[in-house]
Amino acid sequence: MRLLHTSDWHLGRAFHRVNMLGAQAAFIGHLVDTVREREVDAVVVSGDVYDRAVPPLAAVELYDDALHRLADLGVPTVMISGNHDSARRLGVGAGLIGRAGIHLRTEAARCGEPVVLADGHGDVAFYGLPYLEPALVKGEFAVEKAGHEQVLAAAMERVRADLAERPAGTRSVVLAHAFVTGGAPSDSERDITVGGVAAVPAGVFDGVDYVALGHLHGSQTISERVRYSGSPLPYSFSEADHRKSMWLIDLAADGAVTAERLDCPVPRPLARIRGDLEDLLADASLTEHEESWVEATLTDAVRPDDPMARLTDRFPHTLSLLFDPRRTETEPDASYAERLKGRDDHEIAEDFVTHVRGTGPDEDERMVLRAAFDAVRTDAFENEVHEREGAR
Repeated sequence: MRLLHTSDWHLGRAFHRVNMLGAQAAFIGHLVDTVREREVDAVVVSGDVYDRAVPPLAAVELYDDALHRLADLGVPTVMISGNHDSARRLGVGAGLIGRAGIHLRTEAARCGEPVVLADGHGDVAFYGLPYLEPALVKGEFAVEKAGHEQVLAAAMERVRADLAERPAGTRSVVLAHAFVTGGAPSDSERDITVGGVAAVPAGVFDGVDYVALGHLHGSQTISERVRYSGSPLPYSFSEADHRKSMWLIDLAADGAVTAERLDCPVPRPLARIRGDLEDLLADASLTEHEESWVEATLTDAVRPDDPMARLTDRFPHTLSLLFDPRRTETEPDASYAERLKGRDDHEIAEDFVTHVRGTGPDEDERMVLRAAFDAVRTDAFENEVHEREGAR
């Protein structure tokens, strides 16, 4: 069976101030063409179909167009919700849509209920594990600790239990939206840290033939059987070195996996340039970036006049302008913002406690801080998902 693995479409999202809907539509067209030209048997979409719980109408229309075009090809699609999606909204009409071959899996309770497709070698069971917010699904899975590893492990127990009841030789594919250990994040993924831990070990998924992951925006191979497709488009300059792609997976009769990476259309390359303004304007080696989306970091000791206007004269698609001035030996080593860079909210809070009273928090206090941040993050997630659905 030949699968096309994609994820993290983030329909409705912009790149800085650039509307990406046209580029997203071009990707959908490329996806449909690939399905037809490469004789794909099934498409798997591993979450974050939309960029927010209540997407703009244009994004919903593009999603609708994608589903109609895939259904017209007669190629089954299995899709899960991600942490940016509203599971309830994405899952509306799932039963009816499923009759057209578009199988939506957005409910935690259905993790052990596969979509079963067949080829000439027998059945392939597709298990959809939507994004499982630990604090919201711990009751469903009866876990004592509300952590990503615990809820995913419990969901996978249901998968293995169902698979064990199926005929010998049944192959299996799991779709999951999670941060798996070994994956490299970018700046454009929303933090899903719980209790100080975001990543789960790949071993959680042992026992299945292929794991189609979503959440991280870079295409990555965790193991031959566990892969991220990455997002088809860039959503931050931290993705400047990404090769945007999808995975074409051939699942053999014995469950062996053969993977081919297929490139996605590039609306415009990304470039990160750095230096004094005059040097950037004169550097001949930067000519290749004149039609790129540009993030420029200026290192001038004194902020120059009209830097954005001057930059856009040469690099008309400059979207981000940063300043990192050179310092003399008598100047402070770093600005406050730079000292905070790379530190999460919990670490900043611990530093504040140390600054105020002269000693850092003890272990009990760290647990209180961690619980507070987890509660705020979970509440924000729940509000985003349910606020406009009448839950509040």
